[in-house]
Amino acid sequence: MLSAVQNKAISLLQELTEAHSVPGHEDEVRAIFVDELESHGELSSDGSGSVFCESGSGPRVMVAGHMDEVGFLVQNITLDGFLQFVAVGGWWEHSLLSQRVEIRTRRGDKIVGVVASKPPHFLPASQRSQIIPLDQMFIDVGASSREEAERDMGIHIGDPIAPVSAFTPMSREDYFMAKAFDNRVGMAATIQSGQILSASGHPNRLILAGTVMEEVGLRGAKTAAYAMKPDVAIVLEGPPADDTPGFARSEAQGRLGGGVQIRLFDPTAITNPRLAALAIQVAREEGIPHQVTVRRSGGTDAGSFHLSGSGVPSIVLGVPARYIHSHNSIIDLNDYLAMVALTTALVSRLDQTQVDALTSYL
Repeated sequence: MLSAVQNKAISLLQELTEAHSVPGHEDEVRAIFVDELESHGELSSDGSGSVFCESGSGPRVMVAGHMDEVGFLVQNITLDGFLQFVAVGGWWEHSLLSQRVEIRTRRGDKIVGVVASKPPHFLPASQRSQIIPLDQMFIDVGASSREEAERDMGIHIGDPIAPVSAFTPMSREDYFMAKAFDNRVGMAATIQSGQILSASGHPNRLILAGTVMEEVGLRGAKTAAYAMKPDVAIVLEGPPADDTPGFARSEAQGRLGGGVQIRLFDPTAITNPRLAALAIQVAREEGIPHQVTVRRSGGTDAGSFHLSGSGVPSIVLGVPARYIHSHNSIIDLNDYLAMVALTTALVSRLDQTQVDALTSYL
């Protein structure tokens, strides 16, 4: 029988992954954040659309996940009713053809379509093995004309497009498949950690944050840091796993079932060494499965948080996810639960003395 924490985790992850929230259009995830946390603190938002829930008193400790997922925008509607589109966030063209997507219209409808291109049957043999670039793909929504797409379906240039992929339990217990685990695992853990800490208490001014537009350059984190002025930032993420064929098993730092990732470095941010040491110490003392990682590429909202104001000690905790930035990624629920456990335990340690010690250099 699943525990209450496990049941809540699964229901949150399903609701969040199936939400439609691409960069700049995070309304559905923001609504879930508000609904889940409105009774747990003071709600506010900034001018970019990031949302916050504050409670308690003491040093300002922010726990943040980004609300957006990689997606697309309608760039043009052809005379025959096909949609041309641009990517918002990083996509690998290999993963797109024949995949279903949905366009969210301005009147709130969701129109399903499929990503397509000129069929290989009509291409020279020399071109059939080449990657089709994004600007040669289109989305077929079943419209016969631009007028039908606009008037009858309500589709317009600039409308957001998200993948269609149901949250699905896999045959292996605790494995789940869905779109947008980057970063709905972070959003679910932000919400669930906040609810747990609300019941147990914490020695700080806890700021739960859902940021916007991370996938297009950590934009929401810049305004969120300016608005909230955190003393410490804990960023919760869904980074790519490295435990599939093609990776050296001995070098894996993001293995499903290996526990929460504690990131020490990526090209956008170097983790405050004292905060990193504290996180590892807490994980060991609490018996929380964890894996330490140094990334050669990528970046997170910590890249903006750690540079805000006079500098903010920041750390990234992650749930490894296979095949992120695609229609179907996979996580182990136990890694998610480990992230929630470490987040709540770490926040509980961050009293004024501990926070001051992170930046006491003289």
